[in-house]
Amino acid sequence: MPTLRPTHSLLRTCRCLLLATGLLAGAGPAAAQIGLPGVPQLPGGLSSRLGDNALGDRLREKLLDTRELPRKAALEQLRSLNVRELLQRHPAQLEPDPSGFPIVRREILAWSPSQAGLAAAAAAGLTIAGRQDMPEIGQSLVTLRVPDNVATMDALARLRIADPDGSYDFNHVYTGAEAAGGSAATPVVRAVHIQASDAGATGTVGGEVRVGLVDSGIDGSHEVFENARIVRWGCDGATRPAPHGTAVAALMIGKSERFRGAAPDAKLYAADIYCDQPTGGSASQIVQALAWLAREQVGVVNVSLVGPPNQMLGRMVQAMVARGHLLVAAVGNDGPAAPPLYPASYPGVVGVTGVDPKRRPLPEAARGPQVMFAAPGSQMAAAAIGNPPYKLVRGTSFASPLVAALLAPRLPSPSPALAVQALSSLAASASGAGDGTGRGVVAENLRIAPSAFR
Repeated sequence: MPTLRPTHSLLRTCRCLLLATGLLAGAGPAAAQIGLPGVPQLPGGLSSRLGDNALGDRLREKLLDTRELPRKAALEQLRSLNVRELLQRHPAQLEPDPSGFPIVRREILAWSPSQAGLAAAAAAGLTIAGRQDMPEIGQSLVTLRVPDNVATMDALARLRIADPDGSYDFNHVYTGAEAAGGSAATPVVRAVHIQASDAGATGTVGGEVRVGLVDSGIDGSHEVFENARIVRWGCDGATRPAPHGTAVAALMIGKSERFRGAAPDAKLYAADIYCDQPTGGSASQIVQALAWLAREQVGVVNVSLVGPPNQMLGRMVQAMVARGHLLVAAVGNDGPAAPPLYPASYPGVVGVTGVDPKRRPLPEAARGPQVMFAAPGSQMAAAAIGNPPYKLVRGTSFASPLVAALLAPRLPSPSPALAVQALSSLAASASGAGDGTGRGVVAENLRIAPSAFR
């Protein structure tokens, strides 16, 4: 038929044009920005040259979720709304503390309690529900169960009066800086490319870079983790992927044709402290996860979680910092006027805020002396669960892992002296210090812009 040959030639020519412009192969920074709602196309950009290409739109939608991000006011309120929903959804497992923060119902934590403290707890009707010995730091964590006829806050007050030298607190629940960290997890799946934990391993192995993560679960089947080395902790060996942990881990070690994390060759030690449970993210689980990372001698640990001050978490952070670990934490997105959030606000923690492509701090990000560094936190892509396989992310939760991954090669194992040197070295490479960015902005070249998916 006379029309077949020219049609085939035309299709081949169009395909070459698409490959050349990056629609099929993935474009570099020079490609035009994608059509985000409310954002005009740049003059001379790909859309203006090729018109409204339906094939390009379908490819873009398949790869990257470009839904409009919440406005500033919504971002500042999102975490509190999710906390409120968390309490309403799980009243049998959770309750609010006097300030409204979620805690595990009828549980009190004790830090290395003395015999006199345990006797005072027993006299108040409390029973021991669990004990976690942490020989790495020479301490123990004891979970006490409050009887049904006593309010948790009353039991804590009585215990502190009976044993003023002891350290007791609620078992607070911590969330991702943007939302409840354990929500929206997917069912248990088969682990992919996962290595078993070597309990008691020390230092580095063959000079490899290692970095730690305390967050929700990771979707190891995502393409960015195809060749990743991940050592998991938590969930009794099960794998329960969640959006937050997957995105954060990808920014640290992910790698695919279009995506590259900050340290794609690093070995990730990932602790899932949520496991799709209502009480996931509790202070007791964070402490135990940090104890595991201390045992594994992982020098740098990222914690993109926020919540109130807690004596158990504070003591664990203090012990880790004294050992020479660098704990990198998101400062949170509750707004610049919000009270400090933890663990980012504890002394010695590397607090990280987020900035936009113009180095401006995100308007919803926390401000204060807890900010040590700033890193990209908006107009950037990360791995997502399901389809599309990538999404736009925003917030300090996604700036923090970039800083942790940059510090990891500088601190292969805990060392107080090397930790100081690592921070000084990173600060020397920072730019735009001050005005809410602490020692300055780093990792600017690690932002994966939406244009990479054109």
